[in-house]
Amino acid sequence: MKIENLSDLRVLVLTARGGTLTAAAQALQITPAAASATLKRLEAQLGVRLFERSTRVMRLTPQGQVMLDYANRAFDLLAEGTAQVADDRAALVGTLRVAAPSDLARTVLQPWIAEFLQDHPGVRLDLRVGDRPLDVLRDEVDVAIRYGALADSRLVARLLAHANPVLCAAPAYLQRHPAPAVPADLACHNCITFRRAGRRNRVWRFARDGHWTEVRVDGDRSVDDAGLAREWAVAGHGVVLKSAIDVQADIAAGRLVPLLPDWQTEAYPLHALLPSGRFVPARVRALVDFLARRFAPADPAGPGVRPRMQRAGRSA
Repeated sequence: MKIENLSDLRVLVLTARGGTLTAAAQALQITPAAASATLKRLEAQLGVRLFERSTRVMRLTPQGQVMLDYANRAFDLLAEGTAQVADDRAALVGTLRVAAPSDLARTVLQPWIAEFLQDHPGVRLDLRVGDRPLDVLRDEVDVAIRYGALADSRLVARLLAHANPVLCAAPAYLQRHPAPAVPADLACHNCITFRRAGRRNRVWRFARDGHWTEVRVDGDRSVDDAGLAREWAVAGHGVVLKSAIDVQADIAAGRLVPLLPDWQTEAYPLHALLPSGRFVPARVRALVDFLARRFAPADPAGPGVRPRMQRAGRSA
């Protein structure tokens, strides 16, 4: 199986974009018959049907969708490479496929990425927001921003920050319920819990003077969307244990109040993840470097201890 002419892929891309061979032919300034012949040649070379044909519209087959995704990537890389060769100061171009946790995307990343896109108008963003762990390789993501320890050796990790969870609640909630003095007091509070991989996290850990204690918490609200958990806390519905990165703006504005300030919580890393065996385009490297600079001032570990890139599964 071999694609003999890379330009044949443009018929695939433009047909998918316009919905018809006629639209692709018009974009390429060729006849519909020539566009049809090109598509048939491409399907013959691949040994699969790329489109289900009807009298009105062309619909991608599952194999066609896979090929379209790779074709778009190929043309993005070619455009970027051409720009870089033509001018060392060339602007970044192409699509950035980014996955990020819901609350982090809304509270922190959104304005930063807007700034990045403004600085690089040739870059397009495909942002996938959610707290479900994403398969970076299977889902064809350029970079995934993810909390927690990592074990997948097929990925390369760039440490962006150390996330320290903060126990907090809204002033309205604390008017109705006395603030906890020790972690054990949380048993008497309505705690907003978070689900990861379908499991509800009801055990919260705290330490003081080097001694750790676990508290089993409960409440009337549990959710798999970290952004909604924060919004519930701000609305006064309960106590939440959230990354300081996610709640820093709410604390600064007085919407949330930190609790148990003399107690330590378990820190966990925030990484940028990239597939280890894939060429990393300049636009992806630029975004990761940009985010690392933005996170650095807020990271108590400081930028001096931040590694560049390393395999996931090794200590970060």
